[in-house]
Amino acid sequence: MKNSMIRLGALAGVAFTLAAFPAFADITIGVTIPTTGPGAALGIPLKNSVDLWPTEIAGEKVKVIVLDDAGDPSLATTNARRFANDDKADVIVGTALVPGAIAVAGVAAEVGVPHLAPSPLPPPVAKGWSFVLPQNAELVSRHLFAKMKADGVKTLGYIGFSDSYGNQWVDQFKKLGAEYGLKMVAEERFARPDTSVAGQVLKVVAARPDAVFIGASGTGAALPQLGLRERGFTGPIYQTIGAVTFDFLRIAGKSANNTVFASGPVMVAEDQPDSSETKAEGLAYVTAYEGKYGAGTRTQFGSHMQDAMIILKKAVPVALAKAKPGTKEFRDALRDAIENGGPFPVTHGVFQFSPSDHYGLDDRGIVLLTAKDGKFNLIK
Repeated sequence: MKNSMIRLGALAGVAFTLAAFPAFADITIGVTIPTTGPGAALGIPLKNSVDLWPTEIAGEKVKVIVLDDAGDPSLATTNARRFANDDKADVIVGTALVPGAIAVAGVAAEVGVPHLAPSPLPPPVAKGWSFVLPQNAELVSRHLFAKMKADGVKTLGYIGFSDSYGNQWVDQFKKLGAEYGLKMVAEERFARPDTSVAGQVLKVVAARPDAVFIGASGTGAALPQLGLRERGFTGPIYQTIGAVTFDFLRIAGKSANNTVFASGPVMVAEDQPDSSETKAEGLAYVTAYEGKYGAGTRTQFGSHMQDAMIILKKAVPVALAKAKPGTKEFRDALRDAIENGGPFPVTHGVFQFSPSDHYGLDDRGIVLLTAKDGKFNLIK
């Protein structure tokens, strides 16, 4: 009887000891993206790509929580706070539109959670806990401005979004344009929900620029494209990386022919040489995505989610060697593993982050495309 009581007491002590230690959660990833609203054309491919993510990383189960932010920065903030405070997320991914991504970055910095941004954060925000998955504006701009110079362009008209996405291209022009012999003779803006840009187009055409630079994304980039051709502008048009979607080609139709686009290499993964460091991951993503959603459905926005997972699959094992998911120590270790664990060959280039560079991509992350008859073609 006495021995039985001793054994029961020992078991109770073990149970108490085990209860005193927290039960560590799975690796939790919070994803905020616009699956409704003006950013849905960007957000839906992101969500579709999340559906391709593995259920485990390094033997640990992955819990993914996806919330719609409808393209609203305040809702993106609310989602990020929920991930951090309620779900104890180990990493936050989001969101598709720059204003919302800036808001998420603020939360990530405040609470100390690694943040992978699938939209181009401006330099003052791309630091600390936030890492940028798209190509940065300077890298994109240099490739486009160099092409403009090679094409003999001297004067440029600009039409872009009236938000931080549109602002960054004007900022880059002011910083770099003179270096490439370019002068901006007209600058017009429009809001993402606008259904007409006729007034802006008329003002740009009246300035008689050699070429027009459009700083917009998704299907919204087709509005000025169509308007310029309808108003008889026959000069070259240059589009940013945000316009490179098959939906853009469908909406813009023949007006897109011969336009020059900056793009991530995933959009022409099959056309890359075998020596390209991005070809294998690009083809793997395209095969998986279009195998599920149909031919011609790939977007470079969706592939940012693939790149996020490629980075996490390499960084998580490093962090697991130091701490368990669900803890501050794990989040700290994961941030450090992302910042110092490269190179990460992905669909969009080769990331090499550092304490002073949270963009991480170089010239391997940009290709120039043109459009003809509803297809993107690599400019050799």
